[in-house]
Amino acid sequence: MSSRQPPSGRKLAHKPDIAEDLARAIFAGEHAPGSFLPRELDLCETYGVSRSTVRSALQQLVSAGMLTRISGQGSRVRELTDWHLLDPRVSDWMARFAQPNPRIQRDIFAFRVAVEPFMARLAAVHATAADLLAIETAWRDMIRALEAPDRRCEGRSHDEHDVAFHEAIFAATHNLLWAQLSHMLKPAIGLLVETSNHSAAELSDSMERHRRLMEAIRLRQPDEAEQAALSVLERTGLDLGFESLFDHRPPRLRLPGADVPEPG
Repeated sequence: MSSRQPPSGRKLAHKPDIAEDLARAIFAGEHAPGSFLPRELDLCETYGVSRSTVRSALQQLVSAGMLTRISGQGSRVRELTDWHLLDPRVSDWMARFAQPNPRIQRDIFAFRVAVEPFMARLAAVHATAADLLAIETAWRDMIRALEAPDRRCEGRSHDEHDVAFHEAIFAATHNLLWAQLSHMLKPAIGLLVETSNHSAAELSDSMERHRRLMEAIRLRQPDEAEQAALSVLERTGLDLGFESLFDHRPPRLRLPGADVPEPG
């Protein structure tokens, strides 16, 4: 059976991080949910390592919710809903290896549509001068990076400054859990930013939408900030081909302390 063959079909010249290499294959769809990885002995031959080393790598994927070990059968890939996507290492794998997986991209984007407009509302209420400076700095560095031949500014790419812009908005909510969530989701957001920016037909349009979001937060206009955040995401959705998600947007978040009145 093809699912039982070593990933590369031959011994590797070097010894990579086995758990990471298997995660790459799983995220890329080479091993679909419900299928089995190659046998332990096959993996030992492929990677040129001992059985205990292979078992240690497999256990890392079990702990990440990506595999289940079945006695007498082997290691089976679990359903995507079982994966611990907010685990920092899994989130990093997702950012680096999930680009070919449309379901993961779509679900990350749907989560952003549900959450980020509310984050913008909170930021418009709670942002300090330091927060506003961080948001503006990230935006200006995005502009400067676009103007540079290599699309870099201050040693960072345009995409990295774009992620920093959104991270600064999460931080400006001054809610401990939301801020921590941005750190966990940073690789996942980076995946969408990189994909959308590299395929965007009108980067200038995207930058203008980011500017309007920044201004609404600076002027402490929660309603305008929410709409501006949705506008930014609409641009991203168009670039990724996910614009249909805006036809079925979930209800807006409402939490205590947000200074957001309930509709009458």
